[in-house]
Amino acid sequence: MFTGIIEDMGKVVNITDSKIEIETCLDDIKTGDSIAVNGVCLTVTGKTENNRILSFDYSPTTSDITNISLLNKNSVVNLERALTLKARLGGHIVSGHIDTSTKIVDIKRNGIFYFISFAVNDVIKKYVVKKGFIATDGISLTVAEISDNIFSVTMIPETFNKTIFHTRKVGDIVNIEIDVFAKYVEKLFNKKEEKKEITMDLLKENGFV
Repeated sequence: MFTGIIEDMGKVVNITDSKIEIETCLDDIKTGDSIAVNGVCLTVTGKTENNRILSFDYSPTTSDITNISLLNKNSVVNLERALTLKARLGGHIVSGHIDTSTKIVDIKRNGIFYFISFAVNDVIKKYVVKKGFIATDGISLTVAEISDNIFSVTMIPETFNKTIFHTRKVGDIVNIEIDVFAKYVEKLFNKKEEKKEITMDLLKENGFV
């Protein structure tokens, strides 16, 4: 489990179709630990003697639905260590299980803030609501606007500059994890005998918003 608060921008030092090695300044990491790499929960399978290069294996499924397979040597990635019970939950509950990926369609600066828009696909459209949580490349963000084709977030300079988003450009593919509570709400209302589509009106009627 993670919070969506990025701890480090790691650098890919080697990648194949099933293994990735990443250089990081994060410490207190052991073989077997879970690390979110661009929001993807991966298990540390090895590390160098100085503990600065971590190895991870990733499955064909991970390759198919995330942007891990698009990385190259020297690519930068968002890294977060797993949440501990004594840590503050500064973002929101993030599982590290990516639901879909999508592309950046616009990046604008408004004063000191950044307004970033992403393409909406069927998965995103089904679950995401305005002011709801979403994890984008592992970053805990709040949905500012959403339409049939686009959803947008506002980033403060701290988030933009201390994550890989300062390297992102229009057309880049990002990982998306939907807020897990949206899925629980769906399961609660989707009874076997009568499946209901989750809408803002339905959520309001049942006291969720």
